[in-house]
Amino acid sequence: MSILVTGGAGFIGSNFVLDWLAQSDEIVVNLDKLTYAGNLENLASLQGDARHVFVKGDIGDYDLLLSLLEKHQVRAVINFAAESHVDRSIHGPEDFIQTNILGSFRLLEAVRQYWNNLGQLAQQEFRLLHVSTDEVYGSLAQTDSPFAESNQYQPNSPYSASKAASDHLVRAYHHTYGLPVLTTNCSNNYGPYHFPEKLIPLCIQNALSGKPLPIYGDGQQIRDWLYVKDHCSAIRRVLADGQVGEVYNVGGWNEKANLDVVNTLCSILDELQARSDGKSYAEQITYVTDRPGHDRRYAIDASRLERELGWKPAETFETGIKKTVQWYLDNQAWVGNVLSGDYQSWLDKNYAGRSA
Repeated sequence: MSILVTGGAGFIGSNFVLDWLAQSDEIVVNLDKLTYAGNLENLASLQGDARHVFVKGDIGDYDLLLSLLEKHQVRAVINFAAESHVDRSIHGPEDFIQTNILGSFRLLEAVRQYWNNLGQLAQQEFRLLHVSTDEVYGSLAQTDSPFAESNQYQPNSPYSASKAASDHLVRAYHHTYGLPVLTTNCSNNYGPYHFPEKLIPLCIQNALSGKPLPIYGDGQQIRDWLYVKDHCSAIRRVLADGQVGEVYNVGGWNEKANLDVVNTLCSILDELQARSDGKSYAEQITYVTDRPGHDRRYAIDASRLERELGWKPAETFETGIKKTVQWYLDNQAWVGNVLSGDYQSWLDKNYAGRSA
């Protein structure tokens, strides 16, 4: 038996694969399209490990999916595969529709076909865990309670709308066909192997390169920050003991404004690798025009996951963010390899029009 991980060369997916194989000898079939954010260097430590079977491919490829499920006798699918960057969805929404909606649909169809052909016991034990985001719930006011699993969906970007659609499809396949699914909606992840287009890795790298640290608007957009390895442990718990058909919110209980996050990064860098001129990295902070429709606040109520499955994050924001900064300092070769010409073109496209 084995598990199938889709998007397993991306940020969260690769961390999940590494953590899974650190604790289990069960084979991981890793399907990833290797778009700009998929990076086999994340999995370099598994080279030659027979427990890790990598396949380059698309979750939109029904025939490939079905053949992998059948060949490897897959007992569970964990779906990380998604386009996930809000700014990219604003510039080019079609990729998000193709991957997050149509890709999820074809994955569900392949899994349904495979599951229908399993024996009764194997059907009962099979699981499809769909990894989603808190952004499907929309934006919170300062005084609103954090998102609970019962919150109404109110997506505000092409990215979050496409993820909301995929969540609805997963739910529908359970209620219509009986497919044994689980869904997790997580808050903002951070940690090792994070592609440097997102706030934390972008600002770490820009700080070290002497470049501006771009802050959208007034920098008071609030996010709940979740260390990626805590997210991986939550997924393992839900996969093992979650109630079929249910949704579990995964959060770090760490609400922070973007500006506070960047100031914290600067303070840690000041301590670990000070600027040669003795000044603080905080002097590189630059305010730029906000992105369209920028949600003001996300916050996750993860109490159900703790109450029913006994999970809570191991890291505080303070411990997790220091580990993250140290990882990037120790892995500058990895960072250099992902900073391709295509990525630099994207940075120019996204930030060139945002006046300070």
